[in-house]
Amino acid sequence: MKLPIIKQLSGFIESNDEDYVNEAIETLEAITEVSSLKDEELDVIGELISNMYGALEVQKLMKEEGLSQKDAINAFMKRVLGSIDK
Repeated sequence: MKLPIIKQLSGFIESNDEDYVNEAIETLEAITEVSSLKDEELDVIGELISNMYGALEVQKLMKEEGLSQKDAINAFMKRVLGSIDK
């Protein structure tokens, strides 16, 4: 996951609508089913999907808990890092 991408996508969701990101995720997931994709290509698509899900989670924290974008990103990353450490 890349924080600058999550931050950018979070701002995009704020300005537009999360449906765009959900539809992009669905599209990318459908592309992963192409059998001729190389591992490197799948890795890139997976990274994009991961960042998009991260941005959706950040937006959720902002909406439901009233956090600023910065605080929501920090809370999200702490949760991610906590799950990696275990």
